[in-house]
Amino acid sequence: MRRRATDFRRPVRKKVPDALWWALCCAVILLFVYILSKGNKIESRPALSKRTYKHDKIMEGLNITEEMLNSNSVTRQLNDQISLAKAFVVIAKESNNLQFAWELSAQIHNSQRLLSNAATRRVPLTTRETEKAIRDMALLLYQAQQLHYDSATMIMRFKAKIQALEEQMNLVTEKSSKYGQIAAEEVPKSLYCLGVRLTTEWFRNFNLQKKSKDKRQMEMKLKDNNLYHFCVFSDNILATSVVVNSTAMNSKNPNMIVFHLVTDEINYAAMKAWFAVNDFHGVSVEVQKFEDFTWLNASYVPVLKQLQDSEIQSYYFSGNSDEGRTPIKFRNPKYLSMLNHLRFYIPEVFPSLKKVVFLDDDVVVQKDLSDLFSIDLNGNVNGAVETCMETFHRYHKYLNYSHPLIHAHFDPDACGWAFGMNVFDLVQWRKKNVTGIYHYWQEKNVDRTLWKLGTLPPGLLTFYGLTQPLDPSWHVLGFGYTNVDPQLIERGAVLHFNGNSKPWLKIGIEKYKPLWEKYVEYSHPLLQQCNFH
Repeated sequence: MRRRATDFRRPVRKKVPDALWWALCCAVILLFVYILSKGNKIESRPALSKRTYKHDKIMEGLNITEEMLNSNSVTRQLNDQISLAKAFVVIAKESNNLQFAWELSAQIHNSQRLLSNAATRRVPLTTRETEKAIRDMALLLYQAQQLHYDSATMIMRFKAKIQALEEQMNLVTEKSSKYGQIAAEEVPKSLYCLGVRLTTEWFRNFNLQKKSKDKRQMEMKLKDNNLYHFCVFSDNILATSVVVNSTAMNSKNPNMIVFHLVTDEINYAAMKAWFAVNDFHGVSVEVQKFEDFTWLNASYVPVLKQLQDSEIQSYYFSGNSDEGRTPIKFRNPKYLSMLNHLRFYIPEVFPSLKKVVFLDDDVVVQKDLSDLFSIDLNGNVNGAVETCMETFHRYHKYLNYSHPLIHAHFDPDACGWAFGMNVFDLVQWRKKNVTGIYHYWQEKNVDRTLWKLGTLPPGLLTFYGLTQPLDPSWHVLGFGYTNVDPQLIERGAVLHFNGNSKPWLKIGIEKYKPLWEKYVEYSHPLLQQCNFH
């Protein structure tokens, strides 16, 4: 039998590769476990800060974690502690705990010194350097918490402090407004002096009276509707003089201008004397006193009857009737003057005129105004510049819309407008009985429930639907209380110093005074004698 050749069998697998494989797997598993354990350790750190500590051991309430002691975050930890400690110092002082405030301040200084040294040497702080400072500060902060210097307490105290400061601010604002109003109502000594000297000169110098009487030929001018007629109602001689002078100096044809001035009996002689001794570039000037108007009596004029009422006078002068609810600016005694209300009787004051431009005595004219007399008012009575570019100048800011009469007849968002430079068509005024409309609303407001005080609210009611808007450049307001756009000043024809800061007062806004003062001749002997400068 033949013997079979040797069988070359497949070699048996070696054990070494299997061992390597298992070793590699174990290494991977160990690496995964290691990474997982590190992650758990990192994630578990914030939880340390949430531990509850026993209150009988102060050191266990410090919330000092491994993160706080890490060398990479000790600087931040110190800064955070310093910020919190500074707030606690303020509260401790307010609580009259001066000893604790001193301890906090000393520790703040110590921590700041460590930070300063580190910044100087440009080497980060180490845990060993800051461990004592952090622990000492943490102990003090814990004590502050035990004293209820926590966030909620701080917020409540700061709110109380803010409220107290707001009350102080409101009180100071109210006093400032009151003193400003008083200053605005006072007559400067220089103006009083001018009035006295002019009155004396008028009654002493018969040539002045004769000169005035010789101007009877001017009566034709006073009724000539081909001329430019302006009216001013005022008891301020110098202010009225500036209105006339500025209008004359900027007019292309001053000889065609007629000024109708109305004042009271006290200032009548002084006003007559001033406009008799001074020339205004050919402008014709008429001076009257409202006491001479026979039609101006309580039976015809409702407001005159109201102004004579003792309760109304007490309301203006005492200020106690409504427990101070009405702002002081509406209590100005000027509202008791008939000169302030005479603007609603212009057709009666000037029965021969068809069109007139009304100017307040606190305006300056810096452009020729002759084009105002050719403006088409489209059948309206009043030509005025609207002021509703600012939202607080709409009807609802002046009138009581809770009253059914106001609510039913007037749009609360209608545009307001300003007295101070107004073009009045007296033909349409008489035709539409505008004065009768004014009387109606004055009688309805006898109890002051439709509006408080002043002449603008009844003006808004009287000329509602009868006002033609004019280009804003004709009348620029705000020179007596706010800042005005320089471009508006340059374009403006009439600049109005409405507000308390009149240019002839010391409280006038300094940067706007030159606009007014350049029309005052300070070299005039009478102005020199009365210390105008």
